[in-house]
Amino acid sequence: MGQLQSKPPGNVHLLVIVLAQFAGTSLWFAGNAILPNLQPLLGTTALSGWITSAVQLGFIAGTLVYTIFRIPDTYPAPRVFLVSVIAAAVFNLLILALPLLPAYILLSRFGTGFFLAGVYPVGMKIAADWFRPVLGRVMGFLVGALVLGTALPHLIRGVGQSLPYQDVLLTVSVLAVAGGLLLVWVMPKTVVTGSGTFNLRVFPMLLRPGALRAGVVGYFGHMWELYALWAFLPALLTIYSQLHPDYLFNKSVWAFYGIAAGFLGCAGGGLLALRMGSRQVATGNLAISCLCTALIPLVVHASPMLFLGFLLIYGVTLAGDSPQLTTIVSINVPAEIRGSLLTLLTCIGFSITIISIQTLAWLLPFSGNSVWAFWLLVPGPVLGIWGLVNKPTS
Repeated sequence: MGQLQSKPPGNVHLLVIVLAQFAGTSLWFAGNAILPNLQPLLGTTALSGWITSAVQLGFIAGTLVYTIFRIPDTYPAPRVFLVSVIAAAVFNLLILALPLLPAYILLSRFGTGFFLAGVYPVGMKIAADWFRPVLGRVMGFLVGALVLGTALPHLIRGVGQSLPYQDVLLTVSVLAVAGGLLLVWVMPKTVVTGSGTFNLRVFPMLLRPGALRAGVVGYFGHMWELYALWAFLPALLTIYSQLHPDYLFNKSVWAFYGIAAGFLGCAGGGLLALRMGSRQVATGNLAISCLCTALIPLVVHASPMLFLGFLLIYGVTLAGDSPQLTTIVSINVPAEIRGSLLTLLTCIGFSITIISIQTLAWLLPFSGNSVWAFWLLVPGPVLGIWGLVNKPTS
């Protein structure tokens, strides 16, 4: 069952999916980008960890709802994407409509995350449905688009430092909705034949020995590291600037560089996977990002150009394994439950990110903002490498 395709997709369709994913996921870190503007108005710095975790919690709740009701497998995926991205954009703008209080800000971020459950995993499902023969390459571009979308609010904040935070929120919201409209307009029509009944098979399949479990374990280890580093990259750059007071740089722009570099890792890894295989590419990226995490206490004392180079390499490998891990999972599940399983996988993965984000948020001030706290992230890629090496995949 699932979606019946009316005609084969082409490069234009792939480009549209990538652009829509980029636009939709720009909502993800919009709260982080405007946080420096909000903190003086709120008179607190307590939101630094929770503003990210609220999105993650919303995303987890959303993925559970989307999975239980099999929304990605029951309704046309482009329409699910559009409705979800509109709702996420509305919640993103809720900060502007309600009194500026921490509770309302977190509610806005939670709602944004909830409906992003119909954007990121649904975009992956569309790609898996249409581009299975070259899925590793396609996932590289698709997850790369998510990385660029995640980084975009930092760029907007960095380039337009005098730009009111209201304009930042409006910009990303309009961009997100435009991406959803483009996707519905361009993608070929599909006919859905799913029953809409939640399939309990998705749970035991995740840990069934074999290629699927290798991808799942790798993905969980990857998620422990990824969003915690992204969330606290501005904090790391602040620590670096304190250690190098004579060197002035735009921390928001450097945060954009560090996150956006992941696009090169995702896209380049997708091309390498055609020759080397997804398992090898994912394992290599996990190993290098793990080494980078371990080297943070040393490299933070390096010269600015050396540190920026390190940041770019870190960004490339930190995200470069994600599309290949998703590919390993996607090609090892039946098509009729692919959307539900991918949504459930991301649900569990983002649950893991909350643990690492909140633990790191607690450790940083507790350790006097020491960069040694970032060693908390090392076990994630170690687990991912273990899963991939010990459970060979196709």
